[in-house]
Amino acid sequence: MDMIAGMGEIISALMTADSFEMQTALRGNAGMWPLGFIVTFLGGVLVALLYRAVPFIERNLEPAVMVIAYLAIGYIIFAGVIQRFYLSGQPAWSTTLPPFLFLIMTWVGCSYNVKLRTHLAFAEFRRGSPRVVQFALLILDAILWFCFAWIVVVTTSQETVRAAANFAIMLGTDNVMQWWFLGTVPIAFILLTARVFENLVKDINKYRNGNEMIEAAVIGGDA
Repeated sequence: MDMIAGMGEIISALMTADSFEMQTALRGNAGMWPLGFIVTFLGGVLVALLYRAVPFIERNLEPAVMVIAYLAIGYIIFAGVIQRFYLSGQPAWSTTLPPFLFLIMTWVGCSYNVKLRTHLAFAEFRRGSPRVVQFALLILDAILWFCFAWIVVVTTSQETVRAAANFAIMLGTDNVMQWWFLGTVPIAFILLTARVFENLVKDINKYRNGNEMIEAAVIGGDA
C-alpha cells in the first residue's frame, strides 16, 4: 500500500509540473522504483512500436542524434580555439557545453550499439555453446539490460528534477538550464529499452524457427 500511495504522490506532483513538488515527492518515496519500472517498460514498448510503425525513425533517430551532437562538439571546440588565440577570447560556455553534448552522444550511442549487439558479449564462447544455452544467455542479456536501464531511468530522473528544482544553470550562461541536458539520459535509456525488446523478439523468433542464434556483430554496421 505504501508503494501504491507513493506512486500516486509522484504522479500528482508530476501533474503540477512544479520541480519543487516533484523533488519533494521523489525524496525517500517507496513508489519511486515500481513507478520507474512501469515507465521504463511501457516507454520501451511504445518506442519499439513506433520503430515498427515508422522504419525511417528506427533507422535514423540514434545516428542523427549522435552525428549532430558530435559535429556540434567539434564546431564549438574548434571555434573556441580560434577565438582564444586569434580573437578577443572564447565564450565561457564553450568549455562547459561540450561535456553535456558528449553525454547525449554517449548514451544514445549506447542504445544504438545495443541494437547492433556490439557490446561485450563473448560471442565466440556463446557460439560454441548448445543452442538452448545460447538462447538462455540472450534472455539474460535482455534482463540485465532492462534492469540497467530501469536503474538509470530512476536515478537520473531524480538528478534531473533536483537540477530543475535548484535552478542549476549551465556554467558560462545566463539562462541555459542543466536539466535540459540531464533529462536526455532517461530518454536515451528508454530508447535502449526499446532496442532490448526488439532484440528479444528477434531472438525468440530465431529460436522457434531454428535459425542461427548468435550472429557476427560489426561496429558501425547495421542490423
